[in-house]
Amino acid sequence: MTRAHLDKQPHEIAAMFDGVAERYDVTNRVISFGRDRGWRRLTRQALGLRPGERVLDVGAGTGVSTEELARSGAYAVGVDLSVGMLRAGRRAGQAVPLLAGDALRLPFPDASFDAVTISFALRNVVDVDAALREFARVTRPGGRLVVCECSRPVNPVFRAVYLSGVLRAMPVLARWVASNPEAYVYLVESIRAWPGQEELAARLAAAGWRRVAWRNLAGGAAALHRAVR
Repeated sequence: MTRAHLDKQPHEIAAMFDGVAERYDVTNRVISFGRDRGWRRLTRQALGLRPGERVLDVGAGTGVSTEELARSGAYAVGVDLSVGMLRAGRRAGQAVPLLAGDALRLPFPDASFDAVTISFALRNVVDVDAALREFARVTRPGGRLVVCECSRPVNPVFRAVYLSGVLRAMPVLARWVASNPEAYVYLVESIRAWPGQEELAARLAAAGWRRVAWRNLAGGAAALHRAVR
């Protein structure tokens, strides 16, 4: 079984996700207690996509998030570091374009997209600030970014329960359904190490994004950060 370390070397991250690819979507549904579909829908709505626009889904995995974006009528493209995840998506019949690529070196020209999004994958990138600048590079002026990511619960009581109970339960639940349960030990560690809402907002602004704001989901256990190029 393969798990990555928190130094987040790309080859380790890719290998780890290759190992969970076959049952990744099912496992996500279980450990998110069924919230994953709603969060994908909220991400699409936050982007404000219009028919004919071009949207890039970074860290697309098996492409379920990319297909949700395409429901808007926009032309949605998914890119992911894990070839195993992309293959699993193609075997599942995803109808959207899915490409192999690194968030730090996206295979697209400048200003290629009207919108860019990344869901629950930014914390797996080895250089978050460089990735945020790369997202800005491929987004047209005035285009939008939405980052859906794990965050910090705002209520102190819920935060304590979340950190000591919910996060501890995730690897246990994963052992029942995941194809590589060890990967979920790393994923919990990465959630614990991830910055809160204010710090991520400041990093977005430092990377050149404007009008940065966020909306808490599940009491702040996750958050939707929005910004404009």
